[in-house]
This record gives sequence, C-alpha cells and structure tokens, in this order.
Amino acid sequence: MTPQDALKKLARGTTEIISLGDLEAKLKEGRPLVIKAGFDPTAPDIHLGHTVLLRKMKQFQDLGHKVVFLIGDFTAQVGDPTGRNELRKKMSLSDIEKNAATYKAQVFKILDPQKTQVVFNSHWLNKLTPQDLLELSARSSVAQMLARADFKKRFETGKEISLLEFIYPLLQGYDSVHLKADVELGGNDQKFNLLMGRQLQEAYGQKPQVVLMTPLLEGTDGINKMSKSLGNTIGINDEPNEIFGKVMSISDDLMLRYYEILTETDLEAVKKMHPMEAKKQLGQMIVDMFHPAGEGAKARAHFENTFSQHQVPENIPEFKLTSGQKLVDILVLTNMCASKNEARRLIKEKAVSYEGSTIADENWVPVIGVLKIGKRRFLKLE
Repeated sequence: MTPQDALKKLARGTTEIISLGDLEAKLKEGRPLVIKAGFDPTAPDIHLGHTVLLRKMKQFQDLGHKVVFLIGDFTAQVGDPTGRNELRKKMSLSDIEKNAATYKAQVFKILDPQKTQVVFNSHWLNKLTPQDLLELSARSSVAQMLARADFKKRFETGKEISLLEFIYPLLQGYDSVHLKADVELGGNDQKFNLLMGRQLQEAYGQKPQVVLMTPLLEGTDGINKMSKSLGNTIGINDEPNEIFGKVMSISDDLMLRYYEILTETDLEAVKKMHPMEAKKQLGQMIVDMFHPAGEGAKARAHFENTFSQHQVPENIPEFKLTSGQKLVDILVLTNMCASKNEARRLIKEKAVSYEGSTIADENWVPVIGVLKIGKRRFLKLE
C-alpha cells in the first residue's frame, strides 16, 4: 500500500488529525512508526464505543507499525478530569489491576497479540523523582491549564479544581516522551491531553507526535455517547443474538455512521442497498468481529426465523422512547396495562416479549423495536 493509500485508509472515520501533512511525511519514512493509545482501566466491559480506537490501532498494525497499548494504571489513580465537573474519586490498586486484566483479555479480540506491546505507565512514572516532577510541571502554566474548557467552566462557577488534576495531562504527555511516540490516538474529547504530548516532546528535544482523534460513537438510542450507565451499549462480550438484535434496533442514519466508523465497507454501496438488508449485513459483520466465523450468519437466521414466526401487524401503536425508561413504566404510559401491578404480573407470566424474545425483568430498559404484550397486542418503540 502506498503512503497515500495508507493515509486515506487511516483518515476514514476520524474527526481531526494534527497534522495530516505530518502523518503523510511519517508514513513516507518507510519505517515502523510507534503508535500509542492510552486506556485508563476504569471500565472493564468493552463495548463498540471503545472499539473505534482499537480498530484504528489495528489498521496501523496491519500496515506494519508498532502498536503500544498503554494501560494507565498510574494515571488512573490521578483521574482524567476530561469533561468532569468534580474531582474523580481515586481508584484502588486492586480495582485497577482487576480491570486491566479484563481489558487485556478483551482487546485481543481486535488487536493481534503477537504484534501488540502492552505496557503500564507505572513502570516509568513511579520512577520519577520529586525533581523530575518539578521539571515536568515547569513545562506548562496555570494560564494554559485554565484555558482548557472543562477547567475554565469549573473555575468560573467556583467549583474546586485540584492541583492533582493539572498533573494528569502532564503525565499523559510524558508517556509520549518516554515511549518516543510517532502517533498518539485518542477520542476527540482528549484533544487537550493529546496536544500536551506534542508540547512535552518538543520540550524534551523530540519530534512531536501526530495526534489522530476518533469520534465518540453514539449508542443504540442514536443520541447519547455509548455508555454502560445509559444502557445504550453493544458489548463485545454480548451473545451473538443480542448483538444482532441491538444492531437491528438502531436508526438508518446511525447505521450509516456505524458502517463508516466500525467497518471498511464502501459507503456508496451501502447507500444503494435496501436499509433492512444493509442493517442485517452490518449486524452479521459486527457479530463476526467478536465471535467465531459463522456466528453472524446464525444470529441473522435466528432473527429472521423469529420474525417469520411472530408476524407483526401493520398500523400498531407507536411510542417514542426517552433515555432510561423502564419496561414496566412504558406499559403503563402507553395504556398497554392499567397499572404497574398488572404490568409486573404479565412480565412475571412471560407474556411480554421484545423482538421475539421473552422479557423477564420489569426494570429492563428497551431500545428501538417491537414489544408484544399477550397474544395480540403490539407496541412499536421509536
């Protein structure tokens, strides 16, 4: 692959590259580049939102570059202040170690374990002396930190900002210095931290890294960032039928975005397909990404057989979901049940199903799809 073709491949699905010209120049050097991406082990369950960055790492890996998967076990104890309105609670070392082990077990569903260097930043950050930290802190200013949007907002509203939080971007930037990174990958919410790496590399006499930012993937609700706390995730450890069903529940617009960010499929070809067929192919592809080959086809067949056995009539009632609504509440709001007690009874009697699958949890948070209540009542969730 020529540097120009590689650049086109790597730029797809990104929000910003600083700078595109620098990345092209590095690709033309003809040597394996050091590609760094850092992960704080704060959430042990990886979902499609996390895989956006992992897939970009895999693209660099397939092009012959050196991928460094950095687990921020040291910086996790400091806490990334990005987007936060308050100081994050400190994680325990035992939680960090447990989450890090879970991360490693999951990321190799995407990355090649033989070509991935897994490192922990405690290995070098623990060795910094007080004088080293003072020298590091002199590389930035309070004014620069307060220019950062989340710090600025908290400062203006009188909310506490600890000096510890000022240290976080400096430590993340120092990781790039230690690793002599050529490229650092990160979400577009990490821009300040990523640029700090460039700044510190220049201060320490290194050529500044290229910063490549990826978007934050929307969850199945099509509105909010994919997040376990919002119940809108598609987990890579989910069962094949569950993954496929969740993909089928997303909107057509979100489907195109998933194709762009999560696959290398020709988008123009996708646009020419019938939306239902395109969505089924997407669901099949995503299942096969994280499960043995052929599981995607089985999940598709299960979905299609389920619908052929549970024909949904036309012109059924519709209900527009809002984030976090529970099944028992939806049944009452839509007059499908006269009371919560009736809703709970039907759920307990296994008389409520979603897309052909029985729902046994009254607190389940539905996504877009079709509910069946009893033998003849249907409700379309939008």
